[in-house]
Amino acid sequence: QVQIIESGGGLVQAGGSLRLACVASGPTVSSHAMGWFRQAPGEGREFVSTVSWNGGSTYYANSVKGRFTISRDNAKNTVYLQMNNLKPEDTAVYYCAMSRFSRVTDSRNEYDAWGQGTQVTVSS
Repeated sequence: QVQIIESGGGLVQAGGSLRLACVASGPTVSSHAMGWFRQAPGEGREFVSTVSWNGGSTYYANSVKGRFTISRDNAKNTVYLQMNNLKPEDTAVYYCAMSRFSRVTDSRNEYDAWGQGTQVTVSS
């Protein structure tokens, strides 16, 4: 059973930065792609970013491209999401998830394990 725990959320002013971290426990975590999704109040859960099993490939939603950077440290079973130049529309609960595949994917249906989420609030 994979357990995923996110951290690093908080309140920040527009233009500021936050770094989210996601620790995933399990013997095969390093073989799987990992992703970040977010859900704003009253909205569906949307894809943010994904990284392949070895960090060699990444993919971003257009809304965050150029502002967010995803990375991973397999020695620590940790995935990071560096978020710069934050905007009020980035306000959401951010979820980390593990894909059943090793390649990058933005399809929510291809993620099997999810964390509980961490709140990010960006004030204007």
